[in-house]
Amino acid sequence: MAECTVGDYLLQRLREIGVRHVFGVPGDYQLEFLDQIEATDGIEWVGNCNELNAAYAADGYARLNGIGALVTTFSVGELSALNGIGGAYAESVPLVSIVGTPATFVVRDRQTVHHSTGDGDFSHAAKCASEYTVAQALLSRDNAAPEIDRALSLCWLLKRPVYIMLPADVAGQPIDAPAQPLELPEPTSDPVKLAKFVHQARDLLGASGSVAVLVGHEVDRYRLSSPVIGLAEALGAPVACLSSAKGVFPESHELFVGGYAGALSDPYARTAIEDAECLITVGCEFTDSTTGGFTQHIDPQRVIELHPAAATVAGTCHSHVAMRDALEALAGAIRPTAAVTQSLMGHDSGYGVRADPAERLVQERFWPLLGTFLEPGDVVIAEQGTSYFGGAAIPLPRDCSFIGQPLWGSIGYTLPALLGSMLAAPDRRHVLLIGDGSFQLTAQELATVLRLGLNPVIVLINNDGYTVERCILGPEAAYNGIAPWRYDKLVEAFDPADRAISVKVRTEGELAAALDAAAANRDRLVFVEAVMDRLDAPESVVRIGKAFAAADYHHAPV
Repeated sequence: MAECTVGDYLLQRLREIGVRHVFGVPGDYQLEFLDQIEATDGIEWVGNCNELNAAYAADGYARLNGIGALVTTFSVGELSALNGIGGAYAESVPLVSIVGTPATFVVRDRQTVHHSTGDGDFSHAAKCASEYTVAQALLSRDNAAPEIDRALSLCWLLKRPVYIMLPADVAGQPIDAPAQPLELPEPTSDPVKLAKFVHQARDLLGASGSVAVLVGHEVDRYRLSSPVIGLAEALGAPVACLSSAKGVFPESHELFVGGYAGALSDPYARTAIEDAECLITVGCEFTDSTTGGFTQHIDPQRVIELHPAAATVAGTCHSHVAMRDALEALAGAIRPTAAVTQSLMGHDSGYGVRADPAERLVQERFWPLLGTFLEPGDVVIAEQGTSYFGGAAIPLPRDCSFIGQPLWGSIGYTLPALLGSMLAAPDRRHVLLIGDGSFQLTAQELATVLRLGLNPVIVLINNDGYTVERCILGPEAAYNGIAPWRYDKLVEAFDPADRAISVKVRTEGELAAALDAAAANRDRLVFVEAVMDRLDAPESVVRIGKAFAAADYHHAPV
């Protein structure tokens, strides 16, 4: 058999499963592996400003690409990245975290080396990583091939991060090269259990006078939008999405009724979901931030619940039922209900608005105005907080994607995630919506975006601090304030090649002109700083803030 090195084996497998970019920061325990990356055709090294940003970037990349990877160095680097790995775990994003570790003889002899705690125990960081990954592997020459294949297979199957430790003296060791491409597993069904599920589901559907479909983020992770559309069309049923799955079902489809967020929903969408006699939830996870603080009113006894490897009907769980099989089986067993379809076609969100040139920017009108800028195929990345809730209300044109982090909610995530999403889908326009507080956490990654010649549209909401936190508690408290920055000058400092356009807007007319400039300059990064009042927030943010305050502190903010 042909030979390769351990590092080359890992890179070949990554390339086979679709990884074309690897994010990270160099460190001396993984430099030989970085040499191998640079020598590998089809995989490009992307150096980040810090390891946390690298993890965020790999996450954004994986959401569009299907899987992502990052490389950090032992302990100091990997722990910096761990918050990003935790976010990927929470949000079901498949990432391969590769950590260069000290040589095997260093660990064996318990040497006191840099980046260690000095106690001879080299397992501290690995123990932390094990809490946020579904597989861990310490590579050696003897086990490298099966351990790499095992970890990557679980990453793909479970859509969560895995952790691979590559000792400095192992990356270059020779092993047998792969004889065949890696076969990636998918969830499968037990035929008997699938049949029992379908029988019970059909009974519930047959006894129900109305049916609706609610879509969650697992549909996106397992790339099941088409089967969901097929099921909805077979049913002729109204469809809503949790904000974590925004854009997964086409919002221009005649069956789409809007986003569902419990009490924060549009009344039309809320009625369609909560009053349906049978509700099919597909890949849904109900969290406080996607349900208006757990304000959903859904009776489990009338729910058919589909997840990647199990399904539930009226509280009865059927294990080993794959979501894809369940969707296709139900769609094939149902006759279309044209009357339901017709009743939805007259629904109009009424979200359109025209700019008033002299009016100051306010949240209530800002998001509808921004919605007129979006085009089919855009990728919208919305930072947790004001930007996420405001962006979630914008109707998306066809073939758009929406990226956010509503469960983990780590502020600063989206700017590095933008870097990743642009490298995963370079032919699409990417629009970042981010607040000033979040931007300050990861602002330096803007320099990487510019260094790589990428051309996003970045809309920064400057409302003088953490407005979403002010809506929860401490509206005038010092802890919710941030240092004022001259954001337009910061862009200039990061842009020695003069590739960016930076504008500051305060009125609707100025915003309209800035968005026109962005549409006319697609070959340049366009940075729009939109200035709004400190306590101005979308109504959904005000209401979710009160819900969080009641849950966390047992009172609403003053």
